Amino acid sequence: MNLNAAQILVTRPVGQADNLCGLIEQQGGVALRFPTLEIVEQPPEAAVLAAASQSDWLIFTSTNAVDFAIKAFNGKMPALPKIAAVGKATAQALENAAWRVDCVPATEFSSEGLLAEAALQTVSDKNCFIVRGVGGRDKLEQGLRSRGAYVAYLEVYRRQQPIIDNRDLVKRIAEQQLDAISITSIEALQNLLAMLDSASAKQIETVLLVAASQRIAEAAEQLGFKQIAVSQQPTDAAILETLTTLFNGENSGRRN
Repeated sequence: MNLNAAQILVTRPVGQADNLCGLIEQQGGVALRFPTLEIVEQPPEAAVLAAASQSDWLIFTSTNAVDFAIKAFNGKMPALPKIAAVGKATAQALENAAWRVDCVPATEFSSEGLLAEAALQTVSDKNCFIVRGVGGRDKLEQGLRSRGAYVAYLEVYRRQQPIIDNRDLVKRIAEQQLDAISITSIEALQNLLAMLDSASAKQIETVLLVAASQRIAEAAEQLGFKQIAVSQQPTDAAILETLTTLFNGENSGRRN
Protein backbone atom coordinates (compact mmCIF):
# COMPACT_ATOMS: atom_id res chain seq x y z
CA MET A 1 0.00 0.00 0.00
CA ASN A 2 1.14 3.56 -0.64
CA LEU A 3 -0.20 7.08 -0.27
CA ASN A 4 -0.54 7.75 -4.01
CA ALA A 5 0.83 11.31 -3.86
CA ALA A 6 -1.62 12.35 -1.10
CA GLN A 7 -0.66 15.69 0.45
CA ILE A 8 -0.38 15.27 4.23
CA LEU A 9 -0.03 18.23 6.59
CA VAL A 10 2.46 17.42 9.38
CA THR A 11 2.05 19.74 12.37
CA ARG A 12 4.83 18.42 14.62
CA PRO A 13 7.33 20.99 15.97
CA VAL A 14 10.51 21.78 14.05
CA GLY A 15 13.05 19.06 14.76
CA GLN A 16 10.36 16.46 15.52
CA ALA A 17 8.72 16.16 12.12
CA ASP A 18 11.56 14.54 10.17
CA ASN A 19 10.72 10.91 10.93
CA LEU A 20 7.01 11.13 10.10
CA CYS A 21 7.70 13.21 6.98
CA GLY A 22 10.25 10.64 5.86
CA LEU A 23 7.81 7.77 6.38
CA ILE A 24 5.11 9.59 4.41
CA GLU A 25 7.48 10.25 1.54
CA GLN A 26 8.74 6.64 1.53
CA GLN A 27 5.13 5.55 1.02
CA GLY A 28 4.60 7.88 -1.95
CA GLY A 29 2.95 10.75 -0.11
CA VAL A 30 3.79 14.45 -0.02
CA ALA A 31 4.66 15.68 3.49
CA LEU A 32 3.80 19.34 4.08
CA ARG A 33 5.54 20.77 7.14
CA PHE A 34 3.56 23.34 9.11
CA PRO A 35 4.64 23.31 12.78
CA THR A 36 1.84 24.48 15.05
CA LEU A 37 3.84 24.19 18.27
CA GLU A 38 7.20 25.59 19.27
CA ILE A 39 9.00 23.93 22.17
CA VAL A 40 11.02 26.29 24.38
CA GLU A 41 13.27 25.43 27.33
CA GLN A 42 11.90 26.29 30.80
CA PRO A 43 14.77 25.78 33.28
CA PRO A 44 13.41 24.54 36.64
CA GLU A 45 14.31 26.15 39.94
CA ALA A 46 17.32 24.59 41.65
CA ALA A 47 15.27 23.59 44.70
CA VAL A 48 12.72 21.75 42.56
CA LEU A 49 15.47 19.97 40.64
CA ALA A 50 17.16 18.92 43.87
CA ALA A 51 13.88 17.58 45.30
CA ALA A 52 13.20 15.64 42.10
CA SER A 53 16.63 14.03 42.27
CA GLN A 54 15.80 12.71 45.75
CA SER A 55 12.30 11.43 44.88
CA ASP A 56 11.09 7.83 44.59
CA TRP A 57 9.85 8.16 40.99
CA LEU A 58 10.62 10.40 38.03
CA ILE A 59 7.83 9.97 35.49
CA PHE A 60 8.53 11.26 31.98
CA THR A 61 5.54 12.23 29.84
CA SER A 62 7.24 12.88 26.46
CA THR A 63 10.49 12.90 24.55
CA ASN A 64 10.58 16.68 25.05
CA ALA A 65 10.47 16.10 28.80
CA VAL A 66 13.40 13.71 28.47
CA ASP A 67 15.51 16.06 26.35
CA PHE A 68 15.09 19.11 28.56
CA ALA A 69 15.30 17.21 31.86
CA ILE A 70 18.58 15.58 30.84
CA LYS A 71 19.90 19.06 30.07
CA ALA A 72 18.67 20.34 33.44
CA PHE A 73 20.43 17.43 35.21
CA ASN A 74 23.60 18.08 33.17
CA GLY A 75 23.23 14.64 31.62
CA LYS A 76 23.65 12.79 34.92
CA MET A 77 20.86 10.40 35.87
CA PRO A 78 19.83 10.84 39.53
CA ALA A 79 20.76 7.74 41.51
CA LEU A 80 17.74 7.48 43.79
CA PRO A 81 14.51 7.70 41.76
CA LYS A 82 13.04 4.91 39.70
CA ILE A 83 12.19 6.08 36.20
CA ALA A 84 8.94 5.64 34.28
CA ALA A 85 8.15 6.59 30.68
CA VAL A 86 4.69 7.14 29.24
CA GLY A 87 5.47 5.34 25.98
CA LYS A 88 7.98 3.64 23.71
CA ALA A 89 9.43 6.79 22.16
CA THR A 90 9.93 8.37 25.58
CA ALA A 91 11.57 5.21 26.89
CA GLN A 92 13.82 5.06 23.85
CA ALA A 93 14.91 8.67 24.36
CA LEU A 94 15.90 7.81 27.93
CA GLU A 95 17.75 4.68 26.86
CA ASN A 96 19.57 6.61 24.12
CA ALA A 97 20.95 8.83 26.89
CA ALA A 98 21.94 5.74 28.91
CA TRP A 99 19.23 6.37 31.49
CA ARG A 100 17.53 3.23 32.74
CA VAL A 101 13.76 2.78 32.42
CA ASP A 102 12.03 0.91 35.24
CA CYS A 103 8.45 1.16 33.98
CA VAL A 104 6.81 1.68 30.57
CA PRO A 105 3.32 0.62 29.41
CA ALA A 106 3.20 -2.68 27.57
CA THR A 107 0.64 -1.60 24.97
CA GLU A 108 -1.36 1.56 25.74
CA PHE A 109 1.10 4.45 25.53
CA SER A 110 -0.72 7.06 27.59
CA SER A 111 -1.18 8.27 31.16
CA GLU A 112 -3.91 5.68 31.57
CA GLY A 113 -1.65 2.93 30.27
CA LEU A 114 1.15 3.92 32.61
CA LEU A 115 -1.17 4.03 35.62
CA ALA A 116 -2.26 0.47 34.81
CA GLU A 117 1.29 -0.88 35.21
CA ALA A 118 1.96 -2.98 38.31
CA ALA A 119 4.96 -0.89 39.36
CA LEU A 120 2.75 2.16 39.91
CA GLN A 121 0.03 0.38 41.85
CA THR A 122 1.89 0.54 45.19
CA VAL A 123 3.02 4.15 45.51
CA SER A 124 1.47 5.06 48.87
CA ASP A 125 3.72 7.58 50.69
CA LYS A 126 6.10 7.67 47.71
CA ASN A 127 7.39 10.96 46.31
CA CYS A 128 6.63 11.14 42.58
CA PHE A 129 7.79 13.89 40.24
CA ILE A 130 6.04 14.14 36.87
CA VAL A 131 8.48 15.52 34.30
CA ARG A 132 6.58 17.51 31.68
CA GLY A 133 6.00 20.83 29.96
CA VAL A 134 4.22 23.72 31.63
CA GLY A 135 0.48 23.10 31.87
CA GLY A 136 0.15 19.47 30.79
CA ARG A 137 -2.64 17.02 31.65
CA ASP A 138 -3.34 16.15 35.31
CA LYS A 139 -4.52 12.56 34.76
CA LEU A 140 -1.28 11.09 36.12
CA GLU A 141 -1.30 13.36 39.16
CA GLN A 142 -4.89 12.42 40.03
CA GLY A 143 -4.24 8.71 39.60
CA LEU A 144 -1.10 8.71 41.74
CA ARG A 145 -2.62 10.88 44.48
CA SER A 146 -5.61 8.53 44.68
CA ARG A 147 -3.10 5.79 45.56
CA GLY A 148 -1.55 7.83 48.36
CA ALA A 149 1.48 9.21 46.54
CA TYR A 150 2.94 12.68 47.06
CA VAL A 151 3.02 14.26 43.60
CA ALA A 152 4.89 17.29 42.27
CA TYR A 153 5.88 18.54 38.83
CA LEU A 154 9.27 19.07 37.26
CA GLU A 155 8.35 21.37 34.36
CA VAL A 156 11.28 21.70 31.98
CA TYR A 157 9.79 23.25 28.83
CA ARG A 158 6.85 25.22 27.56
CA ARG A 159 4.87 25.24 24.33
CA GLN A 160 4.02 28.31 22.32
CA GLN A 161 2.39 29.11 19.00
CA PRO A 162 5.01 29.67 16.30
CA ILE A 163 5.08 32.71 14.05
CA ILE A 164 5.39 31.38 10.50
CA ASP A 165 4.22 32.23 6.99
CA ASN A 166 0.86 30.56 6.31
CA ARG A 167 0.39 31.67 2.69
CA ASP A 168 1.32 28.39 1.04
CA LEU A 169 -1.01 26.43 3.31
CA VAL A 170 -3.87 28.90 2.82
CA LYS A 171 -3.44 28.55 -0.96
CA ARG A 172 -3.49 24.74 -0.79
CA ILE A 173 -6.62 24.79 1.38
CA ALA A 174 -8.40 27.20 -1.00
CA GLU A 175 -7.50 25.01 -3.98
CA GLN A 176 -8.54 21.84 -2.09
CA GLN A 177 -5.09 20.31 -2.50
CA LEU A 178 -4.76 19.15 1.10
CA ASP A 179 -5.70 15.47 1.58
CA ALA A 180 -5.10 14.88 5.30
CA ILE A 181 -3.81 16.44 8.51
CA SER A 182 -1.76 14.71 11.22
CA ILE A 183 -2.40 16.05 14.73
CA THR A 184 -0.67 14.81 17.89
CA SER A 185 -2.10 17.14 20.56
CA ILE A 186 -5.17 19.26 21.23
CA GLU A 187 -3.01 22.37 21.60
CA ALA A 188 -1.45 21.72 18.18
CA LEU A 189 -4.94 21.52 16.67
CA GLN A 190 -6.13 24.69 18.38
CA ASN A 191 -3.01 26.51 17.18
CA LEU A 192 -3.53 25.30 13.62
CA LEU A 193 -6.94 26.94 13.50
CA ALA A 194 -5.61 30.10 15.16
CA MET A 195 -2.80 30.35 12.60
CA LEU A 196 -5.25 30.49 9.68
CA ASP A 197 -7.65 33.17 8.54
CA SER A 198 -11.31 32.52 9.33
CA ALA A 199 -12.20 31.28 5.83
CA SER A 200 -9.31 28.82 5.71
CA ALA A 201 -10.00 27.62 9.26
CA LYS A 202 -13.59 26.87 8.25
CA GLN A 203 -12.63 25.13 5.03
CA ILE A 204 -9.98 22.94 6.66
CA GLU A 205 -12.68 21.36 8.84
CA THR A 206 -13.68 19.23 5.83
CA VAL A 207 -10.17 17.75 5.41
CA LEU A 208 -9.48 14.26 6.81
CA LEU A 209 -7.83 14.60 10.21
CA VAL A 210 -5.75 11.77 11.70
CA ALA A 211 -5.63 12.17 15.48
CA ALA A 212 -3.02 10.49 17.68
CA SER A 213 -5.58 9.67 20.40
CA GLN A 214 -9.28 9.38 21.06
CA ARG A 215 -9.10 12.45 23.30
CA ILE A 216 -7.75 14.54 20.41
CA ALA A 217 -10.40 13.12 18.07
CA GLU A 218 -13.16 14.17 20.45
CA ALA A 219 -11.72 17.69 20.67
CA ALA A 220 -11.52 17.85 16.86
CA GLU A 221 -15.15 16.81 16.59
CA GLN A 222 -16.16 19.59 19.00
CA LEU A 223 -14.16 22.07 16.91
CA GLY A 224 -16.17 21.13 13.83
CA PHE A 225 -14.00 18.66 11.91
CA LYS A 226 -16.11 16.34 9.76
CA GLN A 227 -13.73 13.46 8.91
CA ILE A 228 -11.65 12.10 11.79
CA ALA A 229 -9.60 8.93 12.11
CA VAL A 230 -7.72 7.77 15.22
CA SER A 231 -4.36 6.00 15.06
CA GLN A 232 -3.99 3.00 17.35
CA GLN A 233 -0.92 4.55 19.00
CA PRO A 234 0.57 8.07 19.03
CA THR A 235 3.68 6.84 17.19
CA ASP A 236 4.81 7.88 13.72
CA ALA A 237 4.54 4.29 12.51
CA ALA A 238 0.94 4.01 13.74
CA ILE A 239 0.01 7.36 12.18
CA LEU A 240 1.49 6.22 8.87
CA GLU A 241 -0.40 2.92 9.06
CA THR A 242 -3.66 4.80 9.61
CA LEU A 243 -2.96 7.07 6.64
CA THR A 244 -2.06 4.24 4.27
CA THR A 245 -5.12 2.26 5.35
CA LEU A 246 -7.42 5.21 4.73
CA PHE A 247 -5.92 6.08 1.36
CA ASN A 248 -6.24 2.51 0.17
CA GLY A 249 -9.98 2.25 0.73
CA GLU A 250 -10.16 0.74 4.21
CA ASN A 251 -11.96 3.04 6.60
CA SER A 252 -11.68 1.23 9.94
CA GLY A 253 -11.28 3.69 12.79
CA ARG A 254 -12.69 6.60 10.79
CA ARG A 255 -15.33 8.90 12.26
CA ASN A 256 -17.71 10.68 9.88
